[in-house]
This record gives sequence, structure tokens and C-alpha cells, in this order.
Amino acid sequence: MSSTENAGANEIERTGGTHRFSTVATEDVYVGKILALRADEVAMPGGVQARREVVEHLGAVSVVVLDDADQVVLIHQYRYPVGRRLWELPAGLLDVAGEDPLHTAQRELAEEVGLAAESWSVLADIASSPGFTDQSERIFLARGLSDVQRPDATGDEEADLVIRRFPFDEAVRMVFAGEIVNAPAVTGLLAAHAVRAGAQPRPPEAEWQDRPHSLAKRLHG
Repeated sequence: MSSTENAGANEIERTGGTHRFSTVATEDVYVGKILALRADEVAMPGGVQARREVVEHLGAVSVVVLDDADQVVLIHQYRYPVGRRLWELPAGLLDVAGEDPLHTAQRELAEEVGLAAESWSVLADIASSPGFTDQSERIFLARGLSDVQRPDATGDEEADLVIRRFPFDEAVRMVFAGEIVNAPAVTGLLAAHAVRAGAQPRPPEAEWQDRPHSLAKRLHG
């Protein structure tokens, strides 16, 4: 090993990764219905402080829905921030106080696509952009489908969404072709692809370490 490489290795050893990044002060910048922005002063290594802007989010769930014909249910929904319609999984915010994530997923599946499922498991948990937000999403796999009554949606994007079933392999192709770009959809479809190849999903009640709570506490106490 060269002296330069050895110096780099020693530097990694010296940092140790043991510093406690405690919050010294905090200030609310904005508080809305689905997100809040706060600015924190954080104790950094070396005795200095740094400002960290944090977007608080309620958290969300998404569902990879597979039917007996090996088709996946996707929705085509307009997303205002990106200015176009995206292919996505049935999904929803954790916006009901105290509701279990599995129950949220079951409720959203019925409300968005008029389906219920007998079999549930956890495919993945994703921290969407942990550099500035606590937003995290849990992605479920649902099988054993049956039809249920879907309530009418009025006055928002859901009133205009399209529901369609795709052969699973076609949906995976759409991911790699850049036709599906929604992060939970990309993650969920590729995770389901791994499960179909033998990977083991987690049970639906599996621990969710990074589920966000800050905004829910603000809104619901």
C-alpha cells in the first residue's frame, strides 16, 4: 500500500463515526398540510455548528398489486410539480392519525383502484431523499385480489387518474426504458421482480425504522 493510500485509511479510522449530531436550536419556516420546513442548528464534529434545512413529511405507502394472471395494477396520474402524468403504484399518505401502515395501504388500494387483497408482505422501505427530508415510504406486495366498491373521487387529481393492468415483465421493461420514473414504483417493481426470482419479502407488520413522525405530531398531537 502506498503512503497516500495508508494516510487515507488512517483518516477513515480516526473519524470513527461516533459523533452525536444533536440539535442545538430549531426554527419553523413553514408548516402546511402535507409538509413542513424547519431550520436546525446542528452540533457538528470539531465543535462547530451547521444549519440544516429539513422538510418534514407524513410518510406514505405504495402497493405492488399482482393478480393471478401475473399482471400488475398501475395508475396514470397527473403530478403537478413535474407537470405531467406518471405511471405509479396505488399509494397514499399516512395522513390518518394512529393508522397502521398496512391499514393505510388496504384503504388506499380500495379507494384508488377498487381492490382488496388476501396476501400482504413488505417489499421495501425507502428514504426518498435523506439529505433534506425525513420522507420515507413503505412498499407492500399484495396478492389474492378481489373487487370492492371504489368511492367516487371529485375535485383533485384522483378524479382524472387512469387504472390499467400490465403484464409484470412489461412493467419491469418500462422501468428500464425510463417510462416509469416514480421512485416507489421503480423500487417496488424491481423488488417484486426479485421476489419472483426467490427473494423473501418481510411480513406486513415488520418494523419500519425510518417511518417519519415529526409532522404527524405537529398535526395530530
